[in-house]
Amino acid sequence: MDIYLLPAAMRELPPPWHDLTYRRSQALEELASTEERREQARHVLRVCLPERRQSVHDWDEERDFYDDRDDHTLYEADAWLTRIMPTTSQVTRQRVAQVVGVWADMGIPTVSAPPTEQQIDRVAAEWAASVRQTLAHDAFAFIERATVSGSLSDLEADETALLASGFVRVGLAVEVAVRVLVSLGRPRGEEALLDLVHDGEAQDFRPYVRSRLLGLRRPVHESRAREVRRDEEPLLPEGLRDLPHSWQNDFDWSATAPDAESLARARSVLEASLIVERAPGVGRSYGDAPVDWGAIAEVVRALMPYPRLVSRERMNEAWHECESLGFDLRGTDAVSFAGVWCARIADRVTAAVFRWLADLPYVEGAAGDKEPAALSATAFWAAALAERSVRRGSAVEEALWFLHRTDDVPDSREALLRLASDSSLPATTRKAAQQWTS
Repeated sequence: MDIYLLPAAMRELPPPWHDLTYRRSQALEELASTEERREQARHVLRVCLPERRQSVHDWDEERDFYDDRDDHTLYEADAWLTRIMPTTSQVTRQRVAQVVGVWADMGIPTVSAPPTEQQIDRVAAEWAASVRQTLAHDAFAFIERATVSGSLSDLEADETALLASGFVRVGLAVEVAVRVLVSLGRPRGEEALLDLVHDGEAQDFRPYVRSRLLGLRRPVHESRAREVRRDEEPLLPEGLRDLPHSWQNDFDWSATAPDAESLARARSVLEASLIVERAPGVGRSYGDAPVDWGAIAEVVRALMPYPRLVSRERMNEAWHECESLGFDLRGTDAVSFAGVWCARIADRVTAAVFRWLADLPYVEGAAGDKEPAALSATAFWAAALAERSVRRGSAVEEALWFLHRTDDVPDSREALLRLASDSSLPATTRKAAQQWTS
């Protein structure tokens, strides 16, 4: 007796939902998004949603076996599944066994000849999960058309949000389900996404869910960033607060002309950065536990795009926002959070300034050698500040590169030699300096 791999409700789906070939997607594109058809799409989602977590092994995982082949073997193997089981009512273990037998004849390396019962069961389970996933994908995509056009009723939107959250938790059609939640907007979609980033069942997909949630909340952050700072406690020293560059290009100075004013500002920025207190975990983690500072940067950058906006109040907002977004802050309180980010901002500004100084245009010197423009006025203080930055672990790579680029100047060359031989510095720092002194 053959064994059905899908529940009766899925085997009895009406056309075009029962169709497992490419024709289903084509037919759905031509259907108008009426209330009746959207109900049908939600019915598909209800019957396809499994009770427990699924594991779908995409055929892409097997593509490494075929990198050196041009006979389309993999695509042909994949096509056999729908060729023998073109509708949901035909998805059975017997037909899967037939397909696996064909794969063995084709030399597919993931099955033996003859196939074992375990191999057949594995493919059967994966194919059943894959059918659920592809049907759910098309159903969500069909409903999404209505969410974008605004024709979804409140009741429809409520159930759609529940279904989308359910599919994320079981690990099926995750991308399109999250996309639908984003299209539902605020507050309904936003609330569902917030629940997911705190849900242990969805932890595998938390970074993706959070990234889409951040996109949904971006207008709120940008609105706050446009507010002029009033009666707020500034956290960065004055030389940094005056910087006109933003995070948009990581405080990029590339378009800044190397005139007296900009060089003076560069010096002021570097000197201000050096007095920003170092904080535990800058560039690594907070304490001994990892914190995803890179992802958190998007929140800080959105609320405080310019150094002049970095205040105690906005840092507190950023900390609370990161907690609400489900970031694992590993016990980092608001004060520590602000300390870490002031130091990280100072480091990024410092790196940007040294990149700019290292790339100053060169001019022909009196003796025929090449000198950076205005170097005679900047070499002494810039080399000294670069050495200080390296010693405190701030923008080490960029500061060393600047010293190397200007090592024809005695101050830069001597700074490199000191850094390369100083046993009190971390071994990685000494090694980095040594590569430019050989």
